[in-house]
Amino acid sequence: MEDYSNEIRIQVATSYVDDQSEPESGRYVFAYTITISNDGVVPAKLLSRHWVITDANGKVQEVSGDGVVGEQPYLKPGEQFRYSSGAVLETPVGAMQGLYRMRGDDGVSFDAPIAPFTLAVPGLLH
Repeated sequence: MEDYSNEIRIQVATSYVDDQSEPESGRYVFAYTITISNDGVVPAKLLSRHWVITDANGKVQEVSGDGVVGEQPYLKPGEQFRYSSGAVLETPVGAMQGLYRMRGDDGVSFDAPIAPFTLAVPGLLH
């Protein structure tokens, strides 16, 4: 069985959503934009997602579901899919990581890992 996970490249950009956050209530809202690129030779469809979100208190939220933002993007070689979503934390700093379950046109299912990334209120981390 071939390993396709390195053929799907995932890039993340994050931002803090100040106008939706309420620090005094322990509500910190973050937005993230994900770009999924198929750098391989086999078309693949994103079937589901699994996120692990950890705040600075060590509280862990796990989120799983079909597709992303209501879609199951189909990526031919060289294609990209970009979407934005968000996360709400009780602390001004946290981290997310996860994976996308993919299926290639050859019938092989595989996981595309999403490397850990930090969510942080600007100016807190140096």
